[in-house]
Amino acid sequence: MKTPRLNRELVLETPQTASDGSGGYVKTWQSLGTHWAQVTVRSGRETVQSGTAVSAISYKIIVRGAPFGTPSRPRPEQRFRDGAQVFAIQAVADTDADGRYVTCYATEEAAV
Repeated sequence: MKTPRLNRELVLETPQTASDGSGGYVKTWQSLGTHWAQVTVRSGRETVQSGTAVSAISYKIIVRGAPFGTPSRPRPEQRFRDGAQVFAIQAVADTDADGRYVTCYATEEAAV
């Protein structure tokens, strides 16, 4: 395996829910720290959601590995943020047998 070039700083965020006072809840995002990452575009497409055109781009994001169960290991319900750019994590897998790196498959969506 070729060593990844971790040249982009991303913030890992996890969802939090809080009561909205009306029987529902509000979703907020809590920062878990930063990761240096290699971000590679995989594919892109345009779809329609609720009558609005949406551009969806899939990415392969490689970060340093972390043991299962630790807060620094990305999980599918989390996301990475780089300023206004948000990458929703869809799947996570070890990149190598030694666990030195983790590959996250993520999607960025934006209304067009």
